[in-house]
Amino acid sequence: MGTLGNTGHRLAFAAASPILSNAGRPKKNGAKGKTTMTIKDWPVSERPRERLLTQGPAALSDAELLALLLGNGSAGASALDCARAALQRFGGVGALLMAPLAALEELPGWGLASYARLQAALELSKRMLREEARWAQSMDCPQKVRSYLRLALASLDHEIFVVLFLDAQHRLIACDEMFRGTLTQTSVYPREVVKHALRHNCAAVILAHNHPSGVAEPSRADEALTRALQSALALVDIRVLDHIVVAGNQSVSFAERGLL
Repeated sequence: MGTLGNTGHRLAFAAASPILSNAGRPKKNGAKGKTTMTIKDWPVSERPRERLLTQGPAALSDAELLALLLGNGSAGASALDCARAALQRFGGVGALLMAPLAALEELPGWGLASYARLQAALELSKRMLREEARWAQSMDCPQKVRSYLRLALASLDHEIFVVLFLDAQHRLIACDEMFRGTLTQTSVYPREVVKHALRHNCAAVILAHNHPSGVAEPSRADEALTRALQSALALVDIRVLDHIVVAGNQSVSFAERGLL
């Protein structure tokens, strides 16, 4: 009886021991039995969220910041793995933020929810730059203007024309979308631009539009439009400070090119 009792004890311990030994170990990935490390399995000091809180966001890589927005990974891949794959697929943060939903959904771990979070982050960036521009001492800094316009226009698949209306100190009064068109044509009427300029009681303007083709080089039609708007606005003593063409991460300034 004693021997049987000891055997039963050993059997009971053997049945329980796998459960005990697997506690806290990385999970197995399906039938293949591959070990998958999630971010929660990492040492606390190496996790992106904890590093952001202790070291600041600047200490994190692009992939780590994206992993925080993504939240969860997919089967067999952590959020950081999915973020790295997306950066490699699109070639960088800028292209990833501009990517359409259909392209993101082709990647593991990415879907409607993560796309919505990316768009929310992008829109917050646009609003921050818009606020900075509105409260800036002046809009004489071409880099700040370009940064805002690239965020606002670069991802669009249709051509759009906007005007930044400025006061006498070149501070931003408003940024109005004037017209939008197809991929190849935009109709801009000088009288409408003048009407908006008078309504805002502005002293100067900066013109801007995008080239969905991806080529920022101004066309002859762009140059002709700029001259027409300059002439129309000059009649009411309003200066055209610049015309900026945006295409993806590129932008061209008419003022810097000597085209004004």
